[in-house]
Amino acid sequence: MPAVARTLLRLGSRLGSTAQNALEVARFGGFDTDEDASPCEVVTRQRVYRLRHYFPGSAGGPVVLLVPPLMITAEVYDISSRVSAVRVLHDLGADPWVVDFGVPEREPGGLERTISDHVLAVGDAVDRVREATGRDVHLAGYSQGGMFAYQAAAYRRSEGVASLVTFGSPADTSVGLPFGLPGWLASEGAERIPDALLGGFAVPGWVTRLGFQVLSPVKSVRSRIDFILQLHDRERLAPRERQRRFLEREGWVSWPGPALAEFIRQFIQHNRMLTGGFLIGDRLVTLADITCPVLTFVGEVDEIATPPMVRGIRRAAPRAPVYEASLPAGHFGLVVGSLAVARTWPAVAAWTHWLAGDGDPPDIVAPVAGDGEAATAELPGGPAGYALQLALGAGAGAARSTFRTAARAVHGTRQLTGKAAQNLPRLARLERIQPGTRMSMGLLLDEQAHRRPGEVFFLYHGRGHTHDAAKRRIDAVVRGLIHIGVRRGDPVGVLMGTRPSALALVAALSRLGAVAVLLRPDGDPAAEARLGGVTRVIADPEHAGRAAELADKELEGVEGHVLGGVGRADRGPLPDMETIDPEKVELPGWYRPNPGRAGDLAFVVFTGEGEHLRASRITNRRWALSAFGTASSAALSASDTVYSITPLQHPSALLMSLGGAVAGGARLALADGYSPETFWEEARRYGVTVASYTWLLLRDLVEAPPDPAERHHAVRLFIGSGMPRGLWRRVEERFAPARVLEFYASTEGEAVLVNLSGRKPGSLGRPLPGSARVRLARYDLEAGRLEEGPDGFAVECGPGEIGMLLARVRPSAADAAARPLRGVFEPEDAWTVTGDLFRRDADGDYWMVGREAELIRTADGVVPPGPIRDALGDLPCIDTVAVYGVPAGDGEIVVAAVSLRDPGGLKPLDLSEALLRVEPGLRPAVVRVVDEIPLTAGGRLRTAPLRDEGVPPAGDGRTYHRTRSGAYRPLTAAARRRLLAPPAGRRAR
Repeated sequence: MPAVARTLLRLGSRLGSTAQNALEVARFGGFDTDEDASPCEVVTRQRVYRLRHYFPGSAGGPVVLLVPPLMITAEVYDISSRVSAVRVLHDLGADPWVVDFGVPEREPGGLERTISDHVLAVGDAVDRVREATGRDVHLAGYSQGGMFAYQAAAYRRSEGVASLVTFGSPADTSVGLPFGLPGWLASEGAERIPDALLGGFAVPGWVTRLGFQVLSPVKSVRSRIDFILQLHDRERLAPRERQRRFLEREGWVSWPGPALAEFIRQFIQHNRMLTGGFLIGDRLVTLADITCPVLTFVGEVDEIATPPMVRGIRRAAPRAPVYEASLPAGHFGLVVGSLAVARTWPAVAAWTHWLAGDGDPPDIVAPVAGDGEAATAELPGGPAGYALQLALGAGAGAARSTFRTAARAVHGTRQLTGKAAQNLPRLARLERIQPGTRMSMGLLLDEQAHRRPGEVFFLYHGRGHTHDAAKRRIDAVVRGLIHIGVRRGDPVGVLMGTRPSALALVAALSRLGAVAVLLRPDGDPAAEARLGGVTRVIADPEHAGRAAELADKELEGVEGHVLGGVGRADRGPLPDMETIDPEKVELPGWYRPNPGRAGDLAFVVFTGEGEHLRASRITNRRWALSAFGTASSAALSASDTVYSITPLQHPSALLMSLGGAVAGGARLALADGYSPETFWEEARRYGVTVASYTWLLLRDLVEAPPDPAERHHAVRLFIGSGMPRGLWRRVEERFAPARVLEFYASTEGEAVLVNLSGRKPGSLGRPLPGSARVRLARYDLEAGRLEEGPDGFAVECGPGEIGMLLARVRPSAADAAARPLRGVFEPEDAWTVTGDLFRRDADGDYWMVGREAELIRTADGVVPPGPIRDALGDLPCIDTVAVYGVPAGDGEIVVAAVSLRDPGGLKPLDLSEALLRVEPGLRPAVVRVVDEIPLTAGGRLRTAPLRDEGVPPAGDGRTYHRTRSGAYRPLTAAARRRLLAPPAGRRAR
């Protein structure tokens, strides 16, 4: 039976070869294929990396600098001659260089490396390659190496970078987690993991390898089975042996613990690759600073860095021209294997030549068209298969869009659930605050510093400052205050611009239990200091001269000091607190950190000017109410950055921006000035997600020309108070999906309203949980008092009625309240009159109609300005509306001044139709068009200059009066005379 014998012989030979080869694999980990690595020289050895130059003796072409990811060695670009990226690039005329981070577990200090170490190393490599070649660099990175490339280019603001090329590199983790990381790392629950624990251990290479294999189990098992079945055929296995050994054992290295912690905190939990505001060292960086061309390779079946994650670069880098190459590959297949050799690396080489003006663009590369997928039109010379693929992609666009929407909805639901759970403790704590409860800004800052010492507290001038560093500075200032004699309860004037020293001083006064009297540099500091009863004034160097004048001439017995600006020569004659050595200050026996109670006075802020100057005294509870209320309403978390564009002395900055950030654990970005020209640049750099406003401050921003950094911005909320309804709508239309979160907080009492839903622009919503109960009472506008029913109690307004807003005074705080009214709705109750007039609609939402001080007293009754402002502000052509009274006869007439967005867009008929929505008795007698309505620095209307101008002369074509029929017509001389001197008892028209 010769056939049987031959079969048995072959089987035996096969089994023998299998056994021999298996033994070699078991002993040595694989076959010796005699393949040599591509020739290279190590140009430099630095602490974090070595720089390799491949094929160093050849003529140079476009320079490509390749960056590996953390968990894989640099040999990923030169695994074998058959699948060598550097060899393909060299053969196609490029000059390949590689950043080699080595094997961290074998490098001195390798397991202590941070993300910043790697990014700065890439930047250093770019400089060295440029110096050696005289050319800008095409910076390319695979997986996390691509993230390093993005970050390094952004850090350099694209200087010296000819283009960026990335392969499966995530830029948006809101749609999923890369590299197989567990989903709970993106939840707020991960915030409870201490940084020391998270960064205290390295992830071994075998763990990472196993995790990647688990993500593609079928492919991993199939690869193992194929290897075993072909183990008898050495020649057949040899071409893939180096690749197999690399992927299954030799290519994996440890992930340093600090880098892992930084990666999870900044780019997984907070998604700052997309939003911006990540830290390299202490410098803030945003991918929006990338301006060079970007080519991103997307693996259509990549389960490790899914296409939506990778395509996030379109939104993260709005100033960069972005191109895409989509391949039917997984994560490794993009850079390793036959497809990579045939498609990926030739495309990279062609890309570099094309950008240098040599040749056509790669046929698999398409420019990204707007917000959609890659452009569906095939580039010239492209294969039919790619055109078909793109066509099918266009046909599946609706399905992809539906999938993305569903994914974001699921992610949003998960976040919403987490935010709700996070807000409950905040509101519960607010409810528990009684006058004797320990509560202060200093206390909350200490809690944050204890919980998250290494996290960033505030951002200023492009730098990040951690809670730990801020605490050390605040404690040092506390010792300085004690040294100059400040004690608990002392009112101390703070005369500073917005700067870190001002923040530290205000926090230190709170920690000491003193009162921060926030003097306005652009106001009348002397009058404010008298009103605040200050005993000392502490200024920064810019205002030291003014503080010296106050101490020497205007305020008897008041001491002056200067703080901040170390090393500056213009510090003035005042004693310098920076010269005090805090280590030498003995803490007195009476000192206790954060002794403030909720009922204690904490801050004094000022509004108005001249005879209208008013001091608002804010207790620790009042500050906490705004702080926790803002944090809860805006659902602030450590992933947020709150951008404060108003000065620190402004109530909105102190109570809402600073307070909300501290109570919510968010980062605070301080602006020393507001400019629409720089708003989006700073918002990107700081990673702003929540921006503050007051009144009409956003008007110039919404009317400014489009800014490239505005595209795909990360701002989700504009929070503030006083925004007119028309501007509100324009803000939400232009900056969608961001929306407006409007607050109202009474100057007296603890009433806080918030429009949480945002569905009714102009409405102030409903009472914030934890704030004072409010009721709307009928109010005699002529007499200036509450109307009473037959039983002597106040009468509550029905839906649509205008009334005075009253805030309930808690029984425990009744004695401390300023002049509360008692027995208002029932015996022994206590309420505070806010001085603000509202109406409540049928749904229970409150709408402000004006402040009592704004009421206009005409011959026919009292007119509030709110309804007129809303009606005229709804006209698309109108920008700003101011309503005021002008003296006429024994009373006033109502005048509305409007500035226009479209100078030719306002017609008398528009005025007549818009004002039909206002009750006849509340309509203005005159509507005039002005070039500009004056505003305060905080964006509030200034009507005094307009009131002083009176009624303009007739015939200017810009002034209209209301006729007897209710229509508005151009003002005539006869109509003007009747308006200004109406007959007794006759209504002015």
